[in-house]
Amino acid sequence: MAIILRLDRVMADRKMSLNELSELVGVSNVNLSKLKTGKVSAVRFSTLNAICKALHCQPGDILEFIDDE
Repeated sequence: MAIILRLDRVMADRKMSLNELSELVGVSNVNLSKLKTGKVSAVRFSTLNAICKALHCQPGDILEFIDDE
């Protein structure tokens, strides 16, 4: 079971830079970069909420489940 983060794809679709998203969400560039590259083991709902609000998207646009079987 794997959850894949698609933040980079949504940001590209919206033509939004990491710096712009960081300012809108109130999360550091470093932490957003880790989210963007999938190098995190957890995401706070408040952060996910702020990202979705800034990017005008749904959580399912950012998170994808892939079954390992």
